[in-house]
Amino acid sequence: MVTYVATLDVPRQVVDYLARLLAAHRRLIGTPRGSRALGPFRQAVLVLRWFRERGCVHCLARDAGISQATGYRYLHEGIDVLADQAPDLHDVLTRCQQEGMTHVILDGTLIESDRVSRERENGNDLWFSQKHKAFGGNAQFLSAPDGTPLWVSEVEPGSTPDITAARIHVLPALYKAAAQGLPTLADKGYIGAGIGIRVPVRRPKGRSEQALHIDIRMPNALIRYVRALGERAAAELKERWRALKRITLSPCRIGDITRSALVLNQRWK
Repeated sequence: MVTYVATLDVPRQVVDYLARLLAAHRRLIGTPRGSRALGPFRQAVLVLRWFRERGCVHCLARDAGISQATGYRYLHEGIDVLADQAPDLHDVLTRCQQEGMTHVILDGTLIESDRVSRERENGNDLWFSQKHKAFGGNAQFLSAPDGTPLWVSEVEPGSTPDITAARIHVLPALYKAAAQGLPTLADKGYIGAGIGIRVPVRRPKGRSEQALHIDIRMPNALIRYVRALGERAAAELKERWRALKRITLSPCRIGDITRSALVLNQRWK
């Protein structure tokens, strides 16, 4: 076997932040000092390697000199402590209003998974998205006007439409924010979301865009142009934390993993 030196391309403050969270968690659960195979810093490196490199847990555990079972346990522990730090939706919206943001952007994306769930409805796997032809979970994202990710929802099965997932997790809070002067921009997948959720008007079926009146086409173009920056939120998280491109753990963990990536992303400077 050949060994080599590698560099983890993550800012040092991100590693230190996660290591502090892990150390605090160990104190909270009463872990005796020196009883773990890895210290908080090396455990943080293992967790961040998985998020950043999308490496197999077996390889990460081997590199750290621990068993595969211990590697999985350390990884799940890291995901849990990070997910607990995810921002609350109401706090995020309050901060947006205090900072004078003109709007927020709502978008949904499929976080793919390589594992099949046993949850079925009418013989169909709930975690299979017919739209994307892939297994995974539906996560809702809120982003700032410049596309910076602000908040991520709990995961819903991949077969759940965006509008349904939004009604479960985010729309009630957005209605309140809209009433206080903070509207939300969204795409046509959220048509019918309600007051304060501004979406383009859908053209008549079988007709071209020109069938719409100019007074409708212009607002449509403006909403699409401004909202397009919101596409950056999910893309930024998936490209920076490559584990989100295809989750190799249970689909039920997709929500915690996505929120953990958001917390890490907010610490990236």
